[in-house]
Amino acid sequence: MAKVAITTENAPKAAANYSPAVRKGNILQLAGQVAFDPKTGEVVGDSVGEQTRQVFRNLEAVLTEAGAGWEDVVMVRAYLTDTGHFAEFNEVYNQLVPEPYPARTTVYVGLPKGLLVEIDLLAVVD
Repeated sequence: MAKVAITTENAPKAAANYSPAVRKGNILQLAGQVAFDPKTGEVVGDSVGEQTRQVFRNLEAVLTEAGAGWEDVVMVRAYLTDTGHFAEFNEVYNQLVPEPYPARTTVYVGLPKGLLVEIDLLAVVD
């Protein structure tokens, strides 16, 4: 079973030597996505809610390229820069993630200037 890198023009390019996603067998791991516009490379949005929506657009582009969707996602890891952003993030997250909900971990980290949220995904594709 070969390990396959997944890339797409519809999500931001990797900032270093990593793949936006990797699939091996039925396991699909998406690298963390942030709120960059894939066409301009600029941060989209000043609020955690706006940035979360862009992050989801980027994640969905990678999922689609890999032949997967939210129904395949089993784990979400969200990284926020401020504990005060949790409620707004969670409100947007709840609007965008369908049931049955994947497992989720939320942690607080430092991200490059202007970025408020990063999300990575683990999916199992049948």
